[in-house]
Amino acid sequence: MAAAEALLPIDVPSSSAGAPLPHVFADEERLLVAYIANVPVPSFDGTNPRSVSAVAEGQAVAVLTMDPYVAFQFGPPNDEALSGHRLYALGLQPYSAFEVLNSSWIASLEEANRVHPRHMPELFSGRRHVILTFHDSTLEFIARDFQVSLRKGAVLKALLEAVND
Repeated sequence: MAAAEALLPIDVPSSSAGAPLPHVFADEERLLVAYIANVPVPSFDGTNPRSVSAVAEGQAVAVLTMDPYVAFQFGPPNDEALSGHRLYALGLQPYSAFEVLNSSWIASLEEANRVHPRHMPELFSGRRHVILTFHDSTLEFIARDFQVSLRKGAVLKALLEAVND
């Protein structure tokens, strides 16, 4: 019997609770995610929220790079519907990052791949299932590992720079 799934909080820059504007770039080799990180602005008193966009400069932008990766999914649930996520009862929280231990998603991908004539289960061992929860979306990916960098600028510009690194 497989061990039960569990969530382990991981240390990545937390996303802005207001508008993290996550952007994703993916091809068959590499996955990059850029979002506005939650960095307090000392001069902001909370009374006049500022509007941000993907091209607004001066943002603290976290960029995660997975090269290579196995799979990803990006979309619902948002922070208000996160309690509907299948892992919510295990402690899934908004604006956070977790690794899913004993991931059933990884197990299902390995099982589906068994039809391959040269299937090698070890291709799926040592992979990590990570969940990032944002204000309006959730991103999950499977990769062996990932790198994190913090940049200053606009989300879209930071992502494009990372794509070209």
